[in-house]
Amino acid sequence: MRTDTFRGRDFITLLDWSKEEVGQILDLALDLKRDRAIGRLHDDLLRAKTLFMIFYNQSLRTRNSFEAGMHQLGGHAHFLDPSKIYTPALEGQEVAYSTERVSDVARVLARMGEAIAIRCYGDPVHWEYGAANALLHEFARWSDIPILNMEDDIYHPFQALADLLTVKEKFGTFRGTKFVMSWAYSPSAHKPRAVPQSAIIAATMMGCDTVLARPPEMALDPQIIAACRGYAEMNGSSFEITEDFEAAAEGAHVLYPKAWAAVPIYKPPVGEDSLDKAQEIFDRYKHWKATREYMELADRNAIYMHCLPADRAWEVSNEVIDHTDPESGWRSVVYDEAENRLHVQKAVMALVMR
Repeated sequence: MRTDTFRGRDFITLLDWSKEEVGQILDLALDLKRDRAIGRLHDDLLRAKTLFMIFYNQSLRTRNSFEAGMHQLGGHAHFLDPSKIYTPALEGQEVAYSTERVSDVARVLARMGEAIAIRCYGDPVHWEYGAANALLHEFARWSDIPILNMEDDIYHPFQALADLLTVKEKFGTFRGTKFVMSWAYSPSAHKPRAVPQSAIIAATMMGCDTVLARPPEMALDPQIIAACRGYAEMNGSSFEITEDFEAAAEGAHVLYPKAWAAVPIYKPPVGEDSLDKAQEIFDRYKHWKATREYMELADRNAIYMHCLPADRAWEVSNEVIDHTDPESGWRSVVYDEAENRLHVQKAVMALVMR
């Protein structure tokens, strides 16, 4: 593997990386995972290196997998709560003695560490679609060290890598694997698009036969849909969009039902800035739920995936999410998927931060 092509690069979206590069990341993640399982440590890879983590949103898996990963590679992760520092803000959005311009924050942290990881979506950017992604790109503009996207309002690339690693472990291949990313009901309409958008980018990039199942009001970013069609054409695979929840599941190998925001929740020009209308739309589709009957439409050895946290009893039944027995046919792999966040993040950090 030529690591010089990775060093110093931002990791904001998979669209900036080639299929071959993503494959190399997955291979390294598998190596790191296997080595740790047999006690072979790699605590010299990022020895004495620092990752700054800025969380505008709460986190369980993301924060702990990055902190654990940096520790296991010999470095250290600093947790930064924007409310406890001068909150990084774009030019024109500053508040005296409360914020600090992103250009200054980025250049200061770049003098002290080797990467800056950022999570920002939803309320911190007032549901203005693309505003959080613009914030990350502004950090990247001023930073001399890599910017790592821990989820913004468009992309969640590390979750997508963990999804890919899980599929690779369970099926050994992407070719011929039917990957269904589906909307599912939640009583909360505050659900960003980042996970489903990154999931379909990843699945089509690597050659899965990918299906996006969603109600008409849950359409995803047209530019991302176009990219997915391009990847499917490149790989000789398929990419389909359907509004039929159950038909999409038939014969599937991967079922990934998850809620994301209805278009009206976003501010214009993407939406209408109407939470009430978004909630009304959500409540029309309460039957979009992962149940035993839904899973039995899929391939006998299908897997249920979810980025977590799942809204149990709404998005998925306990019977499905807790059905983890690998000898029983279809099963849930959500905890394998969650663990794989650690391994793919270690791989990317080891490659870009050295």
